[in-house]
Amino acid sequence: MKLTPGKLAGLRNVSNEHGVIAAAAMDQRGSLQKSLGKEKGGEISDAMMEEFKTLVTEVLTPHASAILLDPEWGLPASKRRAKNAGLLLAYEKTGYDKTGPGRLGDLLDHWSARRLKEAGADCVKILLYYTPFDPKDVNDKKHAWVERIGDECRANDIPYFLEFVGYDEGADEKGLEYAKKKPHIVTESMREFSKDRYGVDVLKVEVPINMKFVEGTKSFAGQKAYTRKEAMQLFLDAATAATKPFIYLSAGVSNAEFNESLALAAESGVKFNGVLCGRATWKDGIAIYAEKGVGAFRDWLKSEGVKNIENVNQSLQAATSWFSHYGVESAVGR
Repeated sequence: MKLTPGKLAGLRNVSNEHGVIAAAAMDQRGSLQKSLGKEKGGEISDAMMEEFKTLVTEVLTPHASAILLDPEWGLPASKRRAKNAGLLLAYEKTGYDKTGPGRLGDLLDHWSARRLKEAGADCVKILLYYTPFDPKDVNDKKHAWVERIGDECRANDIPYFLEFVGYDEGADEKGLEYAKKKPHIVTESMREFSKDRYGVDVLKVEVPINMKFVEGTKSFAGQKAYTRKEAMQLFLDAATAATKPFIYLSAGVSNAEFNESLALAAESGVKFNGVLCGRATWKDGIAIYAEKGVGAFRDWLKSEGVKNIENVNQSLQAATSWFSHYGVESAVGR
């Protein structure tokens, strides 16, 4: 497959010279407000959200190929990113519709792919809650939604990153039973959204297993859903289902657990194309910011935050370039 000039330029801008996406994620909104509010013990202002995002962006982007931000509180931060770092902007509202089934998402009211591009985005990102176990009617709505955004990104010649997060209504998504369902949910999502009709250029995917339930790993918490060998096969099965480049998201796990999952992916022979890593890099600094303020948080980011992102960068030595997917030979033009 060949990329159009705008999509090719956008993808190069968010990748390193090896064609690997080594991006930081700072588009959290509702969850970040909640975490900050819990630590701060009160209402979180717009200024505080902007300040937190700006600090993370300033300190971490010299060590990243790109940063993912939201246009609601992240635009001031986008102006403070390092020159080497590209910009992805989120297009969806935070959270999902709780009034009906299916965790349906919605787009930001005052934004479009065109406007995100005009605001400086190299790529557009959408988050979709998805499970193949949902009723056909629910998933048909989601498929149409993803197609619509794909067409909008094609029309504006900007790369389309689709992030999907699995779920099981009424289940404990951190528990053993969901851990057993997760590989199928992730694999079938990767298979579905690799189809050309959706116009997705890069899949942003969860690790297909829960490391806490993989026997014989450092992250293992005592209950087994899979042996190490089975987990490696599940990594491969999911990767084989994808025909588009894919990158892993950290999904709120610790830095150590995320790096162990990347190491297991590499050991499995998975050819993943990078990461978009958020909370695994900066979440432990939330309490520092809330309790001790800007200076202490900046210091924490410069030491622990940078150490966390460098750990991820180390793991990315096992990642492979997206170039071959799109018939590109190098990062020239970045």
